[in-house]
Amino acid sequence: MRALMSYGLALVIVIVVALWLGSGTLVEGGHGPGLGEKPVVALFDPKAAGAPHKSEEDGPDTPDPFLTIAQREAKTEGAAAPVRSVQVHTFVAQAMPIEVDVRGQTKADTITTASAETMGTVATVNVVKGQTVKIGDLLCTLDPETRQAAVTQAKASLAQAQAGVAQSQADYDTNAGLIKKGLAAPNTQRQLEVALAAAKASVAAAQSNVDNAVTELGRTKVYAKAVGIVADPIATVGSILNPTAGAATCATIVQLDPIKFAGTVPEAQIGYARTGLEASVKMVTGQTLKGKVTYIAPVADAATRTFPVEIQLPNPGSQVKAGLTATATVDVGTATTQLLPQSVLTLDDKGTMGVRAVAADSKVVFYPVTIVKDAREGMYVTGLPPKVDVITVGQEFVKSGETVKAVNDKASDSLDGGSADAQQPANSGASS
Repeated sequence: MRALMSYGLALVIVIVVALWLGSGTLVEGGHGPGLGEKPVVALFDPKAAGAPHKSEEDGPDTPDPFLTIAQREAKTEGAAAPVRSVQVHTFVAQAMPIEVDVRGQTKADTITTASAETMGTVATVNVVKGQTVKIGDLLCTLDPETRQAAVTQAKASLAQAQAGVAQSQADYDTNAGLIKKGLAAPNTQRQLEVALAAAKASVAAAQSNVDNAVTELGRTKVYAKAVGIVADPIATVGSILNPTAGAATCATIVQLDPIKFAGTVPEAQIGYARTGLEASVKMVTGQTLKGKVTYIAPVADAATRTFPVEIQLPNPGSQVKAGLTATATVDVGTATTQLLPQSVLTLDDKGTMGVRAVAADSKVVFYPVTIVKDAREGMYVTGLPPKVDVITVGQEFVKSGETVKAVNDKASDSLDGGSADAQQPANSGASS
């Protein structure tokens, strides 16, 4: 039974092969229309294939359907390849202002703590929160306690010492007269000189005690040493201020004129930053102040890889408050840039960003570019010649060194702002 099945299967195969050979057609995939059909005899005699590669209806530009893709590409490359046409647009470089955006917040220029220099109980507080003070304004007063009596006692001691000096001086002068008349021994003058010197030293010591007592009494009054706005913490009447215990704050003064803007610059843009640059800072409230960059950190933040910067801003009347979210626009100078439409940017075989242009000899050239700013009107880039014909249509179908026919689209000034007249100041953003 198994043998009969084997013979039957073999017979079916023989019949199928016989029918195929009888048809006289060989099908070979990947060789054009008709599924690559040609006579079986072509296996033994290629000249007998007899099938034309093109029909009479095909035009001169019609690709040969019997050629593989690789064969067709070979015919379109090399010396015999037809010259491609590309559309170009002429871009002219201009020196354009470059601006860097820095995001951050405002902060007080200084925060001064007005502290008592002596221990005592607060008797009066002369300011309230939010009050504007200037240098020399009285902030609070401590109870003088025995300090006034100490001043009175020191002054009395000084007067006594001064009287002693007067007496010693009189004795000295009298004795000198007697010596001249021969009524006193010369050796008596030395003793009076010592007494006069001691009296004068007593006066100096007494004067020092007076100065110390007056100074200590003066420390019971705390004055403002900066211009600003009073803020917490503020002392209260009855509280004890003790400098040695670290609890001597009478009032806190926040200086808002000038005010500072603190932000961060990404490491990719730190090369633009330098002190003294002009900057305009716009607050979230809509207020705008202008100032200069005063500080750039020498070391980047390890976590964010950004560099802290500060801008000092005149703030008349302290209208802008500290802690406001703000954006600073820093004018970093000018750069020779071109404004290109984003569509002309491409990558070379190494993945380098750039554009393809047509040189004077009609050959394609690839120029690497650096994007200065991605703006609404296009891309501000550097790295191109002062005047260049950039391929705007067909750049993906040509390669460097290839000869092309360039068609300059002079009427396409609206091509994403590509003409020199369309170039506007570039702005390079940075986030905090």
